[in-house]
Amino acid sequence: MALRNIAIIAHVDHGKTTLVDELLKQSGVYRDNERVEERALDSGDIEKERGITILAKATSVTWQDTRINIVDTPGHADFGGEVERILNMVDGAIVLVDAAEGPMPQTKFVVGKALKVGLRPIVAVNKIDRPDARPDEVINEVFDLFAALDADDEQLDFPILYGSGRDGWMAAGPDKPSDASLAPLFDLVLDHVPEPSVGDGPFRMIGTILEANPFLGRIITGRIHSGSVKPNQTIKVMDGDGKTLETGRVSKILAFRGLERQPIDEGRAGDIVAIAGLSKGTVADTFCDPSVTEPLPAQPIDPPTVTMSFIVNDSPLAGTEGDKVTSRVIRDRLMKEAEGNVALRIEDSEQKDAFHVSGRGELQLAVLIETMRREGFELAVSRPRVVMQTGEDGATLEPIEEVVIDVDEEHSGAVVQKMSERKGEMIELKPSGGDRVRLVFHAPTRGLIGYQSELLTDTKGTAIMNRLFHEYAPFKGTIAGRNNGVLIANEPGEAVAYALFNLEDRGPMVIDPGVKVYQGMIVGIHTRDNDLEVNVLKGKKLTNVRAAGKDDAVKLTPPVRMTLERALSWIQDDELVEVTPKSIRLRKLYLDPHERKRFEKTRASA
Repeated sequence: MALRNIAIIAHVDHGKTTLVDELLKQSGVYRDNERVEERALDSGDIEKERGITILAKATSVTWQDTRINIVDTPGHADFGGEVERILNMVDGAIVLVDAAEGPMPQTKFVVGKALKVGLRPIVAVNKIDRPDARPDEVINEVFDLFAALDADDEQLDFPILYGSGRDGWMAAGPDKPSDASLAPLFDLVLDHVPEPSVGDGPFRMIGTILEANPFLGRIITGRIHSGSVKPNQTIKVMDGDGKTLETGRVSKILAFRGLERQPIDEGRAGDIVAIAGLSKGTVADTFCDPSVTEPLPAQPIDPPTVTMSFIVNDSPLAGTEGDKVTSRVIRDRLMKEAEGNVALRIEDSEQKDAFHVSGRGELQLAVLIETMRREGFELAVSRPRVVMQTGEDGATLEPIEEVVIDVDEEHSGAVVQKMSERKGEMIELKPSGGDRVRLVFHAPTRGLIGYQSELLTDTKGTAIMNRLFHEYAPFKGTIAGRNNGVLIANEPGEAVAYALFNLEDRGPMVIDPGVKVYQGMIVGIHTRDNDLEVNVLKGKKLTNVRAAGKDDAVKLTPPVRMTLERALSWIQDDELVEVTPKSIRLRKLYLDPHERKRFEKTRASA
C-alpha cells in the first residue's frame, strides 16, 4: 500500500483537532452506527476542557488505496518540546491558518522548523465562514511569513485551499461548493506530498514521541528510516554521540490504524510505528540494529526556561482533602512524569521535602499540577522562577520571549506602557483589521510572569497574547513586582461574613465566608503595599438593644477568584500556593508571624 506522512501545523484554537475529526469521518474510519466523540485526538480531560492539544498524537486514514499517517502537533509553545522532532517524521505539512487571525507566533515557530527541514507546505485557510474572515490578506501574510523564514522558490509556490474544518469541507476557492467535502484536501495530499524517502541498510529509527504505558512499559514512536523491524528482534539504543545506552528485544510493534494502535508483524522503512520493550531509550535517541555504528542526526531538546519548587504540604489543613501527601509519593509521581515528558527536568533540593521542577513555561507546569491534584495529591508550590544561564564572558543571561499582542486600538497605549515597565522592547506595530492592532515585543520571561491577568484587566478582556521563546540575552535589570500587599489571617477557624464585611475597606477578599482558615493563610489583597494581619473570625457582638437597620443582612462583595494559573503568577517569593483536590489556597512561606519578621530582616540585610 502506498504511504504518505503529514503533520498538521496550526496555532492554538485554529481548528487542527476538529479538522482531524472530519478527516477520520470522511475517510471511513468510523462505522455508520459508531458513537463518535468530538475532538477525538484530545484524549485527556484537561485537553478537552481547555480546548488545547498538550501531547502530540498520531493517527492514520486510508484514501484511494494510500495510507496517510497524520500527526497532530501541540499548538502552544509550552508544549513544543515534541514539535521540532515530529517534523523529521513527516514528508509534508498542512499549515492551517484562521481566516480572520492569520498566521500567529506558534505557527511561525513550527513553520520555520518545517521549512528548514525542507518540507513543502499546503496552506489551508480555515474558518472561512467567520463574519470577520479576510482570506486574501491572510494569504499575503502567510506568503510574507514564508519569505521572512527564508523559504525557497518551491516552498513559496504553495497550493492553497479554503474551507471550514468544523463543517467538513475544503475547496480551491473561498465559496462553498455544492458537493462540499474534504476530498480536495485528500487529493492534494496525494499529489503534493512525496512518498517517504527511505535510507539503505539495516533497521534505524529516531525516537520522536515518548510515553509510559502501565502494561507495555516505555513506548517510543518514530518513523523507520531504513530496514525493517519485527517483534522479538534484538536492537540497541544510541545517544547523539554514538554511545550505546542499552541493547534489548522488541516486545511489540504497534502501527496507527485510525484511532487505534494495532500490533503488526513487521514495521517497514517509511512507516510511523511505536515500539515497546526497551527501558532507557528516549526522544532524540537512535533505535537501530546492533550492527549500526553511526547515530541518525536528531534535533536537540530545547532547555527549560521556568522552574518551580514542589513542596510537601505542611499547612495545618494538610491531609484533610487529599490522600497522597508524602514526599516519597510526590517524588515517584514526578519521576514518572519526567519519563514520558522530555521537556521536564526534576531535581531534588537540599530540603528532603521539596523538588525543583523545570519546564518550558508556566502553562506546562500548571497542567502538571492540575493533573496531580485530580489524582488526589496535596502539595504546595512556589512562584515560577526563570532559569538563568551564564555566558562565555561570565555574564548572566536570561530567556527573552517574542510576545505578540492583538488588542483594540483604544487600549494599545496601556499595553505599550505596561510592557515597557516589564523591560519589553517594541519591535513592530501594525493594524490587524477591525480597529485592532498587533503589537510585537521582545521581553524577558520573568517580566511576563503574571502579566496575562493584568493585560485582560487593562484591555477589558479583549486582548489576545501569544508568547514564544526567542533567545537568551544579557540580564535586563530589576523589574518591579506586585504593587499590593496581602491580608493574612491571624488565627485558625472559619471565616465569618460579618468580619469579612468589615474588612472590605482594607481590600478585596480571596475567600468566601465559612471557609476554613489558619494562621499565615492569605485571605485578601491589601489596598496598600504592605502586608496586614487581620481577624476574619470576629462575629457580631450580641446585645439586647434593637435599633432600626441594625440587623440588616450583610451584603458582601464577591471575592477575587484565584485560578491555579492566576495564583501561581500572582504570589511573591515569600508565598506559596497550597493545592489540594478540592481547594486552591494562598499562604505565606512562614506561617508564624515571628518567623516572617526574622525572614524579612535576613532578606533586608542580604
